[in-house]
Amino acid sequence: MTPEHAPSSRQAPGGQGMSRLNPAALPVPDVARVLTRLGGKPVTEAMIRADIDAGAPVNADGSVNLVHYAAWLVKEMSAGGD
Repeated sequence: MTPEHAPSSRQAPGGQGMSRLNPAALPVPDVARVLTRLGGKPVTEAMIRADIDAGAPVNADGSVNLVHYAAWLVKEMSAGGD
């Protein structure tokens, strides 16, 4: 495994360990946080869960792959879905 693909962790302020986010397997709350920060508009867990209920792809463990989710969103937008 190359260093850039190896699991890594970093120290959070206050000395608590925090692992890096894996964009291929994010829990729904992290997806909402990341998309809110990147998009500048609030994205809630409820919004993500509604997309999952509407057919957005999830991993077997219920986590979300951001690339697959983004591709699904583009497909839905091109099909006229909200």
